[in-house]
Amino acid sequence: MKDYSLKIGWLYPDLMSTYGDRGNVIVLQKRCEWRDIEVKILKIDEHTNDQDMKTIDILFGGGAQDREQKIVIENLNKKKQILHDLIEKNVPSLFVCGSPQLFGKYYEPEEGKRIEGLGIFDMISKHPGINHPRLIGNVIARAQIHGLEDITIVGFENHGGRTYLGSNARPFAKIIKGNGNNGEDSSEGVIYKNAIGSYFHGPLLPKNPEIADWLISKALDVKYKKSVTLKDPDDTLSRTAKSTIAKRLGIKL
Repeated sequence: MKDYSLKIGWLYPDLMSTYGDRGNVIVLQKRCEWRDIEVKILKIDEHTNDQDMKTIDILFGGGAQDREQKIVIENLNKKKQILHDLIEKNVPSLFVCGSPQLFGKYYEPEEGKRIEGLGIFDMISKHPGINHPRLIGNVIARAQIHGLEDITIVGFENHGGRTYLGSNARPFAKIIKGNGNNGEDSSEGVIYKNAIGSYFHGPLLPKNPEIADWLISKALDVKYKKSVTLKDPDDTLSRTAKSTIAKRLGIKL
């Protein structure tokens, strides 16, 4: 019998899963299973029962284009209080690209009206217009969160929107190579309590399994009210991949 179990809530997988972001869910699932942790995945959409959402242990949201974001936010607002309560209770969460934009105060797309966000992250995002280039390419940064201090993370970014953090927000990481939130202030992503927002596609967790383990560990701590030591799997392949990407960007790990 498995000693532990976790439920992963996956926000709108049919509408928000660009650039291989579903790989993040696969990594979380496998790294739990390798440790004999039972995993259930709840795909969240307009039909999801509110009571089911309240039992989520890890929350994930992927990226999307502007059109899909406009569709999602209409239903997401109906779940605002539940999502707010989960994050306030320190349920670990990972939101990539389009998702953190919707969890901020607002997002201004290239065309159309401003999309009002959930306001959970103290940040705003806006598209600078057609005359400004997209922020694209491999990127490397240094994590800035407790438990992952100075961990080097690698990924791929591809976004037109620029994100600016407010005074009550702090960045997930500091850019070493690449653009990050806006290409101006070296910030990458955002963190609030145990919720992470990031522009790293690729997806993020296969290249940086330390973050997956951080999310799993935090989920077990919150659910079982005790510190659970995770067994270390063989991460030779992911470490080699990370070193290779960093080397291409002129960084030695």
